[in-house]
Amino acid sequence: MNRITEFFVGLLFGLGLLLSGMTDPAKVLGFLDLFGVWDPSLAFVMGGAIAVGFFAFALARKRTTNFLGGALHFPKSTQIDKRLVLGGLTFGAGWGLAGFCPGPGIVSMASGEVKAAVFVAAMVVGMVLYEVADRTLHRSQAAH
Repeated sequence: MNRITEFFVGLLFGLGLLLSGMTDPAKVLGFLDLFGVWDPSLAFVMGGAIAVGFFAFALARKRTTNFLGGALHFPKSTQIDKRLVLGGLTFGAGWGLAGFCPGPGIVSMASGEVKAAVFVAAMVVGMVLYEVADRTLHRSQAAH
């Protein structure tokens, strides 16, 4: 039942990305072009997503299990540290350069968009390189 629910939630999310224009890199880059021909329409998409998330998390925080009976796990840390800031900057730079973030990139790749496939491949390579570097750093710190 969990996998079926996950599939339909993912399908709904992908459909929302398509309908909102988030899978169109030109629309995303137009939103980020504050000093050119700015397209503010994605601000409404983000505002809607924030509103849904706000109320969903408010409801979830009152619960101990999800709707299918599984445990709810919320992040414990509220600290803004160097890793979070660098990750956010890297995410934003990638979004600004390519016009994709991970979800829309995967949806666009599935629809045959070559630029999205290159983006997703670069994203996966970046994640693998990060994991290798992070493990190497932690091993060298543990050895000292």
